[in-house]
Amino acid sequence: MSEPRSKARHRRSRTALAVTVPLALTAAGTLAYGTDLGVLGGTGREASAAAPAWAADTADGFASVNSLGQNGTYGGRDGKTVIVKTQAELEKYATAAEPYVIVVAGTIAMNPVGKEIKVQSDKTIVGQGTSGHIVGGGFFLGSGVHNVIIRNLTIRDAYQGVWNDKDHDFDAIQMDGAHHVWIDHNDLRHMADGLIDVRKDSTNVTVSWNKLSDNNKTFGIGWTENVKTDITIHHNWIRETEQRNPSTDNAAHAHLYNNFLEDAAGTDIKSSYGNYSRGATKMVLENSYFKGVKNPVIKDSGAAIVQRGSVFSGTSGRNESGGSAFDPKTYYPYTLDQAADLPSILKSGVGPRASVGTTAATKAAAATTLTVAADGSGQYRTVQAAVNAVPANNPARVVIAVKPGTYRELVKVPSNKPHVTIQGTGGSRKDTTIVYNNAAGTPKPGGGTYGTGGSATVAVEADDFQARNLTISNDFDEKANQSLSGHQAVALRTAADKVFLDGIIVSGDQDTLLLDTAAKDKLGRVYVSNSYVVGNVDFIFGRATAVVDKSVITLKKRWDGTSAGYVTAPSTAANRKGILIANTTVNGDVSNGSFYLGRPWHAGGDASLDPQTTVRNTSLSAAVKSTPWTDMSGFSWKDDRFAEYKNSGAGSGSANSNRPHLSDAQAAGQEVADWLAGWTPSAS
Repeated sequence: MSEPRSKARHRRSRTALAVTVPLALTAAGTLAYGTDLGVLGGTGREASAAAPAWAADTADGFASVNSLGQNGTYGGRDGKTVIVKTQAELEKYATAAEPYVIVVAGTIAMNPVGKEIKVQSDKTIVGQGTSGHIVGGGFFLGSGVHNVIIRNLTIRDAYQGVWNDKDHDFDAIQMDGAHHVWIDHNDLRHMADGLIDVRKDSTNVTVSWNKLSDNNKTFGIGWTENVKTDITIHHNWIRETEQRNPSTDNAAHAHLYNNFLEDAAGTDIKSSYGNYSRGATKMVLENSYFKGVKNPVIKDSGAAIVQRGSVFSGTSGRNESGGSAFDPKTYYPYTLDQAADLPSILKSGVGPRASVGTTAATKAAAATTLTVAADGSGQYRTVQAAVNAVPANNPARVVIAVKPGTYRELVKVPSNKPHVTIQGTGGSRKDTTIVYNNAAGTPKPGGGTYGTGGSATVAVEADDFQARNLTISNDFDEKANQSLSGHQAVALRTAADKVFLDGIIVSGDQDTLLLDTAAKDKLGRVYVSNSYVVGNVDFIFGRATAVVDKSVITLKKRWDGTSAGYVTAPSTAANRKGILIANTTVNGDVSNGSFYLGRPWHAGGDASLDPQTTVRNTSLSAAVKSTPWTDMSGFSWKDDRFAEYKNSGAGSGSANSNRPHLSDAQAAGQEVADWLAGWTPSAS
């Protein structure tokens, strides 16, 4: 029997587990500005800590598309985080060459009035809660500027007293030849000219969840003979604006959906038109709500508008459609709200927030089920895209229904997205497979390796997670990668509480199922039921309080055809419960007497840990050794907690000094309910 790895190597790889998961994934998405920013120090100071988790948010719509050498829009998330309170500080960082997350933590009055700061590439400019105001000026993104996020700001009051002002081109946000720009959750109002201008072939722009109001010209797109602009405009409340709502000139692809255009009665501002498709624009207009708007939808003779699903209340004048456009789902996934719901959704959801969720998801809690299909027949083509659409801190269950197929991707459910279920919709758990092939030693783009925890195909850090009726696999090829150091290859990693894995297959070789907790002092309960877990070396491991119940543990030969391995490697904290295997079958096509039931993993050499595995009321095949427990990395299993109770099968055996059994009294305190400690898992 070959030893799977040396003690030293094993210890190093396990220690890496805690540091190889990207920081952005450990708590992605929450904009708790007051808390997160309190550690960053004084005004204009660069953050010494990691950027707040919300800085990892990325755009949806056309801003998410890989083009022009830019794969999506993520702003300054790879740079330092700074807090600014003055115009000089804002200009310093916004115009810098390197990436920054720039947090506007107060009101900045622009001098001179109308000043537009020339933002450079790779920037996130975001307001601190609702306090970030830019008064009397705005931002300019010039030719070639790309990967910019402007978010959670109020930009206002450059108005110079002339309604149709031809002398003061004072915009809130102007783009001339920029690309990959995301404008999200802002309040833009009362400017001298336009609120947003997307000009001179600017493209890959998404404008979402903004309030645009109290202005003559809202939103102009184009002003070029070229037909290049790709733009997504969704979930905006456009209120009390006269024209350009928006005006879209020579746009290659303009996707407008779930916007609320309102011309309120009894006010001085009267709409002249709503959505305008000009020149050679191809526009898709879906599920928007027009209230009191004159000429709500108009088009030039050479332009196209495909309309569907909108509501028109008290409108008058032209409402036009015609021509052929495009299918937005060819470019990106998205979810439509019902048009009738938009006034209530957007009145409460647009503009700066004390906390802002991730892309596309401020209202998505109402989207109880999100569908995924690789062939495009669902709302999303990838599981991760559906996860991204779940709102931060969603209060209720969101089911991600995955149609049959093989999804070769990495999936991560961050800690701020609880109550998520990923469920295969096929007739068998084998019909839907999420698979990838990273290992601990696989090189990462940009340097380093993934480490054990970072190798997971699916990583779950959100409480109250469920998975059912699917297969999660890591198909790393050990034989083909013998030169690679670090063959641990996790299929599923959990680091959360109340995780319910029901009717699934988790398949791999070494380190298949990592059942972890969010921190050493955190409780992480996992219940695995009616499932298959497949592997060979330490393939059920971690510090969680975990139950494998009414399942099948399948022992698998190693890459070279030999039979040798370990079922469990608990790293339980003292005074917590570890791994319980109950009412289960342990078998597989391996040699008799070749597998241990477990060994103690003292992660990082931590002697304070007290690893525990109990195997009870379980059928053990002849593959299980007659001495089923063994030492690990210099730690004796006899100093920790390993025991059996009323097992059966050819691999079971009577109690002796090398095979401890629980007494009936001890077993009474090691039932499934004791592990779950008041939590009753139920399918939802």
